[in-house]
Amino acid sequence: MSEHLTVVDHPLVQHKLTIMRDRDTPTAVFRQLLREISQLLAYEVTRGLEMTTKRIHTPMAEMDAPTLAGKKLALISILRAGNGLLDGVLELIPSARVGFVGLYRDEKTLQPVQYYFKVPEAMEDRVVIAVDPMLATGNSSAAAIDLLKGAGATNIRFLCLLAAPEGIARMEEAHPDVPIVTAAVDERLNELGYIMPGLGDAGDRMFGTK
Repeated sequence: MSEHLTVVDHPLVQHKLTIMRDRDTPTAVFRQLLREISQLLAYEVTRGLEMTTKRIHTPMAEMDAPTLAGKKLALISILRAGNGLLDGVLELIPSARVGFVGLYRDEKTLQPVQYYFKVPEAMEDRVVIAVDPMLATGNSSAAAIDLLKGAGATNIRFLCLLAAPEGIARMEEAHPDVPIVTAAVDERLNELGYIMPGLGDAGDRMFGTK
């Protein structure tokens, strides 16, 4: 596995993921669990952010206290399923700027097709966290990172709920400088490009569509 891959094996993450995998878990519960698990994953993906200090007055004394340095983070949702992770991360980092990359997968070629792209300004000065629940073939994720780099981003992290070995390999080949944080690495992809055993289509389960 890549040295840039972090699997968050925290008991709460794994417990919530198991409930999400269960096909009998209803949409509302799935959506709530995705929000909760995204905050736990965000805790890990934001580890190592650059810090500085500022002078403050506590009720007891004056002190130099730690605070985040630099421009506000940019959270980039890879539509549409990325929005499920985005909501939870935003609760943890409410000051973050938000962008969207619209890609859909051509079911015949499994290749990504772009239909929307809107990101914050000064991407080169921000830590950029791209979110998408499923890293399957890796084609859409790699294409999204291409677009972000084209917009100037140089410090990018990728956050997903589930990853397949094929997707990890594809990302490592295309973007070895982008660390990946995920809750689990599953066995493989099936012939349709879905993660096995996975949890089905994250977007459909989140939004109640088929």
